[in-house]
Amino acid sequence: MTQTATAPQQAPTSTEPHVLSVVRRRLLPLEQRLDPYAWLAALAVTFLAGVLRLYNLARPPGKIFDETYYATDAHWLWEKGFEWDEKNNTAGYVVHPPLGKWIIGLGEQVLGYNEAGWRLAAAVFGTVSVLMFTRIAMRMFGSVVLGCAAGLLMAFDGMHFVLSRTALLDMFLMFFILAAFGALVLDRDQRRLRWLRFVEAGGDPAGRGRGSRPAFAVPWWRLLAAVMLGCALGVKWSALAFAPVFVLLVMWWEVGARRAVGVRHPIRDAILDEGGWVLAAIPIVLGVYLATWSGWILNEGGYYRDWSDNWFSSLKHYHEEALKFHEGLSSEHTYQSVGHWAPIQWLLLGRPVAFYWSGDPGCGVEQCAAEVLLLGTPLLWWSFLPAIGATIWFGIARRDWRAGAILAMTAFALVPWFFFPNRTMFYFYALPAEPFLILAVVFAFGAIMTAAPGKTISENRQLIGSVVFGAFVLLVVINFALFYPIYVGQSIPYVDWNKRMILGNLWI
Repeated sequence: MTQTATAPQQAPTSTEPHVLSVVRRRLLPLEQRLDPYAWLAALAVTFLAGVLRLYNLARPPGKIFDETYYATDAHWLWEKGFEWDEKNNTAGYVVHPPLGKWIIGLGEQVLGYNEAGWRLAAAVFGTVSVLMFTRIAMRMFGSVVLGCAAGLLMAFDGMHFVLSRTALLDMFLMFFILAAFGALVLDRDQRRLRWLRFVEAGGDPAGRGRGSRPAFAVPWWRLLAAVMLGCALGVKWSALAFAPVFVLLVMWWEVGARRAVGVRHPIRDAILDEGGWVLAAIPIVLGVYLATWSGWILNEGGYYRDWSDNWFSSLKHYHEEALKFHEGLSSEHTYQSVGHWAPIQWLLLGRPVAFYWSGDPGCGVEQCAAEVLLLGTPLLWWSFLPAIGATIWFGIARRDWRAGAILAMTAFALVPWFFFPNRTMFYFYALPAEPFLILAVVFAFGAIMTAAPGKTISENRQLIGSVVFGAFVLLVVINFALFYPIYVGQSIPYVDWNKRMILGNLWI
């Protein structure tokens, strides 16, 4: 098990072997240290997640919570190319982009217009997100054990689990945001390897001109990240909040790579070398986003489609009206998160969301309860705030790039919501932050189990840390099992359901 922090930055002054060794340690991706069976381990975690999510997917019956809107919209998108209002027999006015509903509809095309059909896509994307997340964690920490632990924590998180079995948009939003982040991590590794090969081949990064840089190469992973951000934006506009942090990460990592090899002006050169690629990402994001509206563009009859003779003007008007809706959304809801501190309330599980409820007998006693409650696994979610604190501490102490990336992604996922205190908000808005909150937990435990750069760690500390972390993961699994009945709508005695309402009326 390894979690090697970035070494202190010292510019190399020659190509002597000991200098190359220092540069190699700084630039070589941690993924290079992985066990050859890492993929098998990741697939095993994914298989477990998939079984959990696909089992009895059609339960509970009917459209639960906002499936009423999204499952229906998905059906009509595949029928007409745009959303349709069944009640009024006219084009439907919706305020979220179409991509998430197109994906939901794909499941309906496979299994039919039924519960399993409209939930299938979320289950598949949820399962694949566990695989993707496990591999990202392995690459970041250079450890199969830590990577699999991260995957297991996601697989047994109640919030991720419920949204993997419900036809809402948020699973797809989180998936594409996580995919974009993963692509940037791969881009970071690839670009740093280019610098390493350049130095190993005798290149002089401290020189001047084109010869002081590696040969030109297209950053395909970075461009893929732009495609994924465009897809995320095509699911929900809230994905736009992640654009600045992606630019920040790219430039920060590029500057870091140049400093590691001794470039004279790392900030200036990073901006000059990479600024064009950052600008090139803008039309990619917008192009992908526009493509998600192709059904509305290519078919007559969509809402506002004929507002102007020019489809672009009509689409622009549609967006203006949808933006007004979002800005004015302040209607009260039983399960809304309340006040200026809603994101903190999410981390404390202050107001979960009931997706389904039935008191019909079916549990063998007179009073029964069947509920689907969107609730993160409590032990896991209540560890997030301490983990963020530990990540800040260890990140600063060890100057670790992973801590900065985790904290930045978490901040851009949560902090923007502080600026909309009057908007009606819900707990599931926190899903895009969930992978990075789990990474904070894994990073904190990993830092406890490993030594700071230049220091040694006792075998006892590493052993104790490993046992404690393993016990934590096991307890999260047990905690998930305890709440499993209220994640899947299983009918249980009312008294047993009530025992699970730990925070009383906040959870009811």
